[in-house]
Amino acid sequence: MAEALVIARGLVKRFGQFAAVDGIDVEVRHGEAFGFLGPNGAGKSSTMRMIGCVSPRSGGELRVLGMDPDRDGPRVRARLGVVPQQDNLDAELTVRQNLHVYGRYFGLPKAHVRAKATELLAFAQLTERADDEVEALSGGMKRRLTIARSLINDPELLLLDEPTTGLDPQARHLLWDRLFRLKHSGVTLIITTHYMDEAEQLCDRLVVMDRGRIAAEGSPAELIGRYSTKEVVELRFPPGTDTDAMEPRLDGLADRVEALPDRVLLYAADGEAVLGAVHIRGVNPISSLVRRSTLEDVFLRLTGRTLVD
Repeated sequence: MAEALVIARGLVKRFGQFAAVDGIDVEVRHGEAFGFLGPNGAGKSSTMRMIGCVSPRSGGELRVLGMDPDRDGPRVRARLGVVPQQDNLDAELTVRQNLHVYGRYFGLPKAHVRAKATELLAFAQLTERADDEVEALSGGMKRRLTIARSLINDPELLLLDEPTTGLDPQARHLLWDRLFRLKHSGVTLIITTHYMDEAEQLCDRLVVMDRGRIAAEGSPAELIGRYSTKEVVELRFPPGTDTDAMEPRLDGLADRVEALPDRVLLYAADGEAVLGAVHIRGVNPISSLVRRSTLEDVFLRLTGRTLVD
């Protein structure tokens, strides 16, 4: 087993009587991309802040890079890269100046910072915008600059909190490519996200968090195999249809049947065979779809479909 860079045992974070993180066990290995997947308020960001040594734990054990964050915070932070949820770039400085100033916070020599900044501008595809002020950049460019800035100290461990929130599809895919390259260069990634496709694309392993606890852990493929089926059949019906009344007519066709207000989902190994059987039983949706199971199916089964504030 690869060396673990982060080890948490019974980790707890409380705010008054509220347990944002309620006794979780986590192990992040060297060289992997590890994800925290969960709805808003699940405890993902609170966990990341403890790992990043900016929020003390309320209980349990935590080791990051072999050190105790509460006691060795400055030493740990010197070896971390952090990409926060919200970009906190200096809008009045140029793209290049943002990298230079941040590099000096780590006490790095000026010549090293200049050379590293040039390398990171190329990595983030921002070389042509190096002398532009940050205010003029698009959202995707700002996000790439934030990631480039987090790499100025050659971190062993990179923490990314909701890295692609608010970005358009093209910007998201470009960012995924940059993160994929980082992982293959040996940087260990810890990513929080509530985007299922992002977790499937980026993460070697992940945990699904809900209400401060870990509901499941494994690779994306393992979780889909454990909590869902190979395929899902979606049957859509006209508005006002009593989809609950459909369930008895579909009984026995699939491993699991789920009735939603506008459609019925049938989870099965062979979706086309199930769809054929649906029509034989005289159930006629206005549209149907056979698709593969995804992490979203796992996520909703584990955390539910009810919105929690």
